[in-house]
Amino acid sequence: MGKKMMTGMIVLAFICSSFLLMTSCAKKQIQVSEPVQPATQEVKAEEGEAKAAEEAKSASEQEARDEAERQARLRDLKMAQKLADEIRNFEAENIYFAFDRSDLTDESKSALREKGNWLRANGDYSVNISGNCDERGTAEYNLALGERRAHAAKKFLMGLGISENRLATISYGEERPVDPGHNDEAWAKNRNDQFTLTK
Repeated sequence: MGKKMMTGMIVLAFICSSFLLMTSCAKKQIQVSEPVQPATQEVKAEEGEAKAAEEAKSASEQEARDEAERQARLRDLKMAQKLADEIRNFEAENIYFAFDRSDLTDESKSALREKGNWLRANGDYSVNISGNCDERGTAEYNLALGERRAHAAKKFLMGLGISENRLATISYGEERPVDPGHNDEAWAKNRNDQFTLTK
């Protein structure tokens, strides 16, 4: 029995070692990842195209911004020119009076309505109204008459809703003739109210 047992153990040991030998020698599967391929010409070309497209988009956006700024400057310039033209026209249009009179004619009232509309639309401007006379009469009389003429225009503009603190008056009497002549035509031009805008 001892011999049999010994033989069994040897056989068992042989089987175990054979089994271990077989399992340890089994082929192991090795996973090999594919090597990273360097970028091909095609991929490089696509990257180049994408970069060029991005640069073109950026340049296009900058051009659009530049154009918008140019248009804004142009718009501002046109608005400034329009305002300058309006101011020049406002100041160039005098109103006129009959000899020795300070009442407003229908034509003068129409011109003052236009001036009132402009002043309402441009609230940051005020106006100086200067009354003028022709050379006939004394200097003192003409100063008083010029003052009445300036006040007539001021009163009319106030009636249109223009605030009194935006309207200043002064009389120059006969001191500032538009026409230096000594005849009816020159005198008619010199009997006026003139308007100067201030901001």
